[in-house]
Amino acid sequence: MSTQTRKERERTERRQRIIDAARDLAEAQGWEAVTVRRLADRIEYSQPVLYSHFAGKSAIVSAVAEQGFADLATTLGQARAGMTGSAERLAGAARAYLDFAAVNPALYDAMFSMSTDLTFGPEASQPLRDAFGELEAIFRPLVEEADLGARAEVAWSALHGLATLERGRRLRPELRERRLALLVAEWLAAIDVSPA
Repeated sequence: MSTQTRKERERTERRQRIIDAARDLAEAQGWEAVTVRRLADRIEYSQPVLYSHFAGKSAIVSAVAEQGFADLATTLGQARAGMTGSAERLAGAARAYLDFAAVNPALYDAMFSMSTDLTFGPEASQPLRDAFGELEAIFRPLVEEADLGARAEVAWSALHGLATLERGRRLRPELRERRLALLVAEWLAAIDVSPA
């Protein structure tokens, strides 16, 4: 292994350690606790080393969020895999999305609530496009291609609203499954598909 290859690998590993430390600290203590100084102490590097990887906290949050989208894409893909029938596929993806938001509150905040440098839409990075692509994939067999993007955006909006309200304890937990059933029924009715 050349010296250059080793240095690049070490830089990549150090960058990932910063991202992992930020995510862990945010999940444990909230994003207010995540500072460059605390991260430097936590991973035992100087602050200038962190700044050589990231311009500041916003860039770190952006990196965490981008990895969150990669994780969400994987989660949605796994939920979709092996499911048969429109209703089962839609319900499985919706449940996986809501569970992801509930289990990863700080990560979800980085992805959707905090200021980041991420670009959404056609110019988005691959992890963001992959996550949105998984939402499109659950509707692709059910709608015309021309309606696919809008359908996925409306579904994403509904799921984000439910996730946000659930996390804020604004919805009754005992009604979660009923809400999911109603949401799936509405989606199917809107696209005129039987729940098979």
